Amino acid sequence: MSVNLQKGQKISLDKEAGQSLNHVAMGLGWDAVKSKGFLGFGSKSADIDLDASCVLFDDANRPLDVVWFRQLKSRDGSVFHTGDNRTGAGDGDDEQINVTLGQVPEHVKSIVFTVNSFTGQSFSQVENAYCRLVNANNGKEVARFNLTVQGSHSAQIMAKLYRHNGEWKMHAIGENGTGRTFDDLMPQIAAHL
Repeated sequence: MSVNLQKGQKISLDKEAGQSLNHVAMGLGWDAVKSKGFLGFGSKSADIDLDASCVLFDDANRPLDVVWFRQLKSRDGSVFHTGDNRTGAGDGDDEQINVTLGQVPEHVKSIVFTVNSFTGQSFSQVENAYCRLVNANNGKEVARFNLTVQGSHSAQIMAKLYRHNGEWKMHAIGENGTGRTFDDLMPQIAAHL
């Protein structure tokens, strides 16, 4: 059973999945808003390149590594990105970041997921946007966070996976930001560590 997360909500991954999770995927999906053509005919949508990224932090809140379209795998191999989708075309997840939780080094205390409009459009030009956490072993959705809040922002700090008392939890952050890459959001991310 999947949980529809609200901004600020926290969940235990194992409890929500009903089992111990070892391999999860954070999926990002979106569609460009269709614009109406002349007299309502010939609607079209612009290509919008949203990018999913994640930053790994230690217990002193220092960034250790990053996984994004320019570095598809963490140095330790526990996190990998499936590749860049530059249009949002197609059904299902447009981009995914996979995490093998059991292989994440002990000194990594949190993993923060972000989404940025690399092409610079605001989220007012995006619809049906979501991020979701999936049990990658069986494909079942554990949690979903709808990113449907449209506005003038071009980025969002989506969610954080973090260790707490020996288990992994998820915090739906959902904070709007501005910037073309995760690096532009680093000062904002610091408040959520």
